[in-house]
Amino acid sequence: SWPDMARRLALLLVAGASVVTGSSDEKFTCTNLPPLSVGPSSEWYNKKPMVDGMFKFVGGKKLTFSGPRTEVTSPIYDEGTGARAIIGSLPQFSTDDALEAVKAAAAAWDRGQGEWPQMSLADRIASVEALVAELRKIRSDIVNLLMWEICKNSGDAAKEFDRTMDFIAAIIKELREDPTIRMGFSKWTDVSGVSVQVRRGPVGVMLGLAPFNYPLNEMYAMLIPALLMGNVAVLKLPATGGLVHVLTADAFAAALPKGVVNFVSGSGRKTMPPIMESGLVDVLGFIGGTGAMDSLIKQHPEPHRLKIFAQLAGKNLAVVLPDADLEVATDQCTVGSTSYNGQRC
Repeated sequence: SWPDMARRLALLLVAGASVVTGSSDEKFTCTNLPPLSVGPSSEWYNKKPMVDGMFKFVGGKKLTFSGPRTEVTSPIYDEGTGARAIIGSLPQFSTDDALEAVKAAAAAWDRGQGEWPQMSLADRIASVEALVAELRKIRSDIVNLLMWEICKNSGDAAKEFDRTMDFIAAIIKELREDPTIRMGFSKWTDVSGVSVQVRRGPVGVMLGLAPFNYPLNEMYAMLIPALLMGNVAVLKLPATGGLVHVLTADAFAAALPKGVVNFVSGSGRKTMPPIMESGLVDVLGFIGGTGAMDSLIKQHPEPHRLKIFAQLAGKNLAVVLPDADLEVATDQCTVGSTSYNGQRC
């Protein structure tokens, strides 16, 4: 019946990965298991990555970084040490380092007169396609790193890379068909005796902050459309999931003009305020909590001109209608709440 199925669905969603048996009044507990670990006898141990991210990717170059570092560890434990496996390192930017990145982006923008914003749409598309070609060369490394750094299974890690590349291809296809993206008037058109043509143009410097659970896909969902339109970017690498971006620095350097994409690493509380306070950011792309977003906006000296793309406090909302197939609904809600350890939003 509907009430019994609703109770079952609620229990499944609350219990997560736990096994629920008996009536809805029966207590349930989650079994405490030892940490997942791998040792030299495992084939996966030889695939453990070690990514040296101790550099600044600013102005199209990988510059030496001699400041403090953070060791990046995996949720997977090293059987030999009994601790989380070390898989790389990231630099801890200072205020000056952060400002260097946004100034490099502003120089590439050059009030809209830089090489990238002045490039034709066709040439920008060709450059992004060259970027995709470079990224495909390191697909296996990116997928493996997603598995180790944020503990995605092999299928989900591969899907994140592949659907990101598919997303880029879909955007390019849409742009080629209609550069106005269905606004109309892509060619000179007579409207009430006036010749009209609509062209989309860039806004300026974008600051992008993406979450840990889809570090590649969510960042590129903001970044690639912005780049294709002629904007430049500063990417704040997430504290968890940041190593995957380290692997992409060479691809950006090979495919795009200098300064079009720049990385910032380290504490967001230390690096984001000076970037926002500089007034050099024209577009803010943020995926995270409402409080952090509000704080970033307030730090900009001219928030009225700041363009904002925000996805805030996302959750897996499920709506089950009265005429739904409850068996299907129960199964799908369970999958939605437990896929990737419940970290989908």
